[in-house]
This record gives sequence, structure tokens and C-alpha cells, in this order.
Amino acid sequence: MTKYNISVREFLHKSKSGEIDYDDFSEAYIKELSAVSKKLHLMQTIAKKSQAQEPILYGLPVTVKDNICTKGMQSSAGSKILDGYIPPFDATSVARVREAGGFIAGKTNQDEFGFGTFSTNSAYGIPKNPFDPERSCGGSSGGAAGVIAALQFPQIALAESTGGSISCPAAFCNVVGLTPTYGLVSRYGLIDYANSLDKIGVIAKDVHDAALGLSVVAGHDDKDSTSLDVQRKDYTRLEMDMKGVRIAVPKEYFHGVDSGVEKNVWAAIKKLESNGATYQEVSLPTTKYALAAYYIVATSEASTNLSKFCGLRYGASDKIEGNFNDYFTKVRTAGFGEEAKRRIILGTFARMSGYREQYYMKAMRVRTQIINDFKKTLKAFDVIAAPTMPVTAPKFTEIEKLTPLQNYQMDVLTVPVNLAGMPHISVPCADFTGLHLIGDHLEEQRLLSIAGCYEMIR
Repeated sequence: MTKYNISVREFLHKSKSGEIDYDDFSEAYIKELSAVSKKLHLMQTIAKKSQAQEPILYGLPVTVKDNICTKGMQSSAGSKILDGYIPPFDATSVARVREAGGFIAGKTNQDEFGFGTFSTNSAYGIPKNPFDPERSCGGSSGGAAGVIAALQFPQIALAESTGGSISCPAAFCNVVGLTPTYGLVSRYGLIDYANSLDKIGVIAKDVHDAALGLSVVAGHDDKDSTSLDVQRKDYTRLEMDMKGVRIAVPKEYFHGVDSGVEKNVWAAIKKLESNGATYQEVSLPTTKYALAAYYIVATSEASTNLSKFCGLRYGASDKIEGNFNDYFTKVRTAGFGEEAKRRIILGTFARMSGYREQYYMKAMRVRTQIINDFKKTLKAFDVIAAPTMPVTAPKFTEIEKLTPLQNYQMDVLTVPVNLAGMPHISVPCADFTGLHLIGDHLEEQRLLSIAGCYEMIR
């Protein structure tokens, strides 16, 4: 056990008072991060030295998912097509961490462009679960969750979610994953999967640390046209009282869920009830359409976003010869993995002339209905509670047996709220199992408070 096995709050307190020897701390952190990553393939790039300390974070280590641009560090989104791409600029979220005095410790491993549920589609090795290396970390932010779980150091991780890529690995690695309202955190500098769905969030050991991370990176950014006009604030001021909190429990979210997961999530809900909350089972009828709508929208947007990776400006390239179609095909065939190719083909088909109305526009109308379902429920309740994932962290031998469709079906509980762009947080309620809490748009403060209460009474 490291001598720096302390909480983020204790680290910040000791840093402020001068009790932390920061050179020793950062050297110990990088050494442990390198050792763990070598064993579990959690990191894509690791920093060689720390940065100067500044107030707010005082040199707190912050890892960054590989699809968030980081100046001076390879940012490849887990794909060989971007191998060697080193951005000359920081994403806004990374810049804000630096401004607050955070130490950018490195880039975490992920599914290629976020295409996966188990982080098995990375071009840089498959991240392994720190609690059981035969199991998945979850995806696509598998490396981010794995690092938080594996190291006994104060730290937080910047991650990103399109359809559940923060909540899933948080649940499988027994840590906290916070996905904010779409547009609350700037997407400037994010290597996009699907523009209307991608959200930068935080993975951390506990709710307070997730709230701290959000406090640093949230707020309006003129560089991002989708950024909400919201002032920056301190999300760590949590109301730790469950009295009068109204919880909605959607029946549809327990269909097909493993019995152990169902049992543990219900136990968590009952514990909230015993501490002053009330709950009621409700119906979210459009849930059954969410998975199909999500994969049409997400792959359609992905196929357009990935068209720019053609070997001309950055990343993988080849000797330029023949016509441009032959050249692009050669580079993209070698650079993209199998799952990336599958999603490009699916999305291109959905956008073809004659199919746009039949698929993409219909999926967007379904998306509106899903948002209305959530809005209606959250008018009467403070939060929605459900399982994060329908299964516990699976073994790689189990994942190998899944078809692509079965893989996609694992996202059934996380894609509805991601389509709606609403904030959600996964908190551990049992081994490899998360309690998923969903709030209304821009209700992060309330959501974090409820999650913090559960964490305290668990």
C-alpha cells in the first residue's frame, strides 16, 4: 500500500498546508502508473514529468481519455488511423485542468473512437479489469475507469460518453462515473464519434471527486457552438439529506437484467428509501425503441466524422499513387479496425439517398419521444434509479462468444439517457455493479447530492 493512499480531499488539504512533497508524490505516481499500465494495458501515453502546482488542484493527477486532444501527447482515439498524431493544442477541458493546477498524467486506453462496450476494440492493447484481469474494464472509457480503480493515489480521470462509455466502465470497475448534460462541458478538442451525442465527463473514486472534476471543466466555451450558456460553479457543495427525495424506478430497465444485478440494485433503492426517500415504479414506454434509434443516429454521424481520416492531413498515410479513391481505400483499410469499419458501413447505408427519411429522420423523431418520456417523469420525481448495466463485468472468454448485435444490446440501459442528453451518474452498489441515477437537464447538483447520500449510507 502506497503512503499516498489518501483521498483527493486529504491531498488538496495537505497540498495547501505544504505537507505534500510534490516531487516525491509525482515520481511515485508516475512509477506506479507505468507499472500498472504495463500489466493491465490501461494507458496509451504516460507523462514523463509533472507540472507546476497551482491552487484548486495543486498538482492532482488527471488522466485524459485518448480521444480528448492533449498538447504534446499522442491523441489517437485508440485508432491506428491517428497513430502519431500529436495535437498542437489542448481541448478546453484539458486546458481548464491545467489552469486549475492539475497534472496531466497521460492518455487512457479506449475502444477505437469509442466503438465498443468492453474496450476490446482498441488498437493499443485491451485494458484489463484491476479486480480480475480475466474480466473487461467496460467501454469505451475502459482505461480511465481501470486507472482510477487500480492506483491507490488521489486522482481523477477525464472521460467521454456517447452511449454509455462513462457509466459502463465505472460500473464494471467499482468506481464513480459522471456524465453531464450535453453541452455543459465544452466539446472543443474532442475527436468526435457522434457530434449530437458526445459528452466529456469524469470518472473518480467517489462522488465528491467527480463533482470536483466537473467544477473544473464545466461552463460555457465560445470555441464550441454546442456549449450551453452556463456559468462555472462549485458542484462539490452537496446536500447530504434524502428526506423527501422522490425516486422513479422504470419497469423496463429490469427486463432481461441478470438476477444478481436486479437484486443488488433493488437493495440500493430500498436503502435510499430507509433513509428518507420514497420510490415508485413507473413506465418509460419508448425505452424499447432507444437502442435501434441510437445506433442509427450514432453510426450515421460517425460515418461522416470519420470520413476526414483519409491519410492526407494527419495520422496514418501511405505513398500517394493511383487515383484518390484507391489511395483513401488503402489507408482506411489498413488504419481502421473491424468495428470501426462496421459502423462506418452501417452509418453510410443509413444516410444513403432514399434511406435518410426511412432511418435517420425516423430515429431522430424517436429520440424526441424518448426525451419527452424522461421529461414527463422528471416533472414528478427528483431522480430516476435503475441498473447501470444488465450484467456484471464479463470475462473476455464470454465476450468472445458474443455477436456484434449481442454486443450492441449490452448498451440497452445506457443509450436512452445519452440520446436524451441528460446527466447521469453510476455509483457502485455491489461488485462490478452500478446503481444508475438519472436527472433532468442541468440538474447535476441535485443528482450529485443524491449519489453522495447513497455513497454515505451504502
